[in-house]
Amino acid sequence: AVSWILLICIRYFNSNNIAFPYKYLTHGKWVEIIWTTMPALILCLMALPSFELLYLSDLVENTTLTIKAIASQWFWSYEYSDFMDSNYETMGFDSYLKAEDSLEAGELRLLDVDNRLIIPTETNVNFMVTATDVMHNFFVPSLGIKIDATPGRLNQISTLCNRPGYFY
Repeated sequence: AVSWILLICIRYFNSNNIAFPYKYLTHGKWVEIIWTTMPALILCLMALPSFELLYLSDLVENTTLTIKAIASQWFWSYEYSDFMDSNYETMGFDSYLKAEDSLEAGELRLLDVDNRLIIPTETNVNFMVTATDVMHNFFVPSLGIKIDATPGRLNQISTLCNRPGYFY
């Protein structure tokens, strides 16, 4: 639209063979007000829906399972926040990478761990991710999950795992 208006103005001024500049164009207060406020108004009208979509894309609803993933150097800690053990504490465990000499046939180097995270199928799962020491990434590409684990910040992401299997 801006290019179209600019093209019309160029054609108009070229077709009228104006040899001298317009004498009232040097101090056009109203023209300056219009070309300043109109783009600002257009930007505001574009920003309001985008802020709403940004909020809605981060909103987590209808999750039936919440898993807290805590990153540390060389291992991850997982807590099932919705389940309690006999001492009324949340169920949790640590997960370490398997050493190369302890891998069994069919296991993948740098991907297999000693305690796997188990997620039920057909369940909306909310992951709450944080770190204890430095920045880490919690990602499972086959589930479409990638989120930063930052110390002092609790990030969350949700997913629906609709098929059984091992996901890396």
